[in-house]
Amino acid sequence: MATTRGGRQRIPRPPTARAGGPPPWAHLPPERRRFSLAEVRDACARLAPPRPPQLVAPGSRAAAVLMAMFEEDGEARVVLTKRPDHMPSHQGEIAFPGGKVQPEADRTVVDAALREAEEEVGLARDAVEIAGELDGISTLATRFTITPFVGLLADRPELTPDPSEVVKVLAVPLSALLDDGAFREERWDIGMPDRSVYFFELPGETVWGATARILASFLAHLTASPK
Repeated sequence: MATTRGGRQRIPRPPTARAGGPPPWAHLPPERRRFSLAEVRDACARLAPPRPPQLVAPGSRAAAVLMAMFEEDGEARVVLTKRPDHMPSHQGEIAFPGGKVQPEADRTVVDAALREAEEEVGLARDAVEIAGELDGISTLATRFTITPFVGLLADRPELTPDPSEVVKVLAVPLSALLDDGAFREERWDIGMPDRSVYFFELPGETVWGATARILASFLAHLTASPK
């Protein structure tokens, strides 16, 4: 019996939304869509210097997220969280651990990503190897300028989610995100004309918004790297 893809996330899809194009990895056979943590590390070493967002909403606040990955059964998996429905923003969405930069607590932007991961899911910062910084992105509705970091873990972490911020933790194989049935691009005319909006339809959950944009960008780089 096939598992139903997609969740009940609240997606403000406009009536003019239309289909986008295929993912950059569409040409790859299934056996080339499995990646070890060593291959992720090598791909991070080939990252270009991170670029700031092209468009930043006035009054945007600095934030950071951690794309934490570990290897299991020879395959890299990424840690994602599900936000509670009672949060003031992004209710019920799938996200990376992360949040606002707090100048009184964070010496650097990466400190913010590590602190938030520790607070949200109990991931000890000394267990994280920062392997790369990705291009910054901005959110128009919530006015954040987000710096994403790739963090590698030696083993599957024993996480303790803070129930006030996280209702579920997912450990998703990269091959599940790269599967032909997972990715979808739509074109929206919200905030800017003909804007790309990305989705990953997983069993029981939909990843979209800033998290999907970060994932799509990193996976495009990863699958373009030599195996």
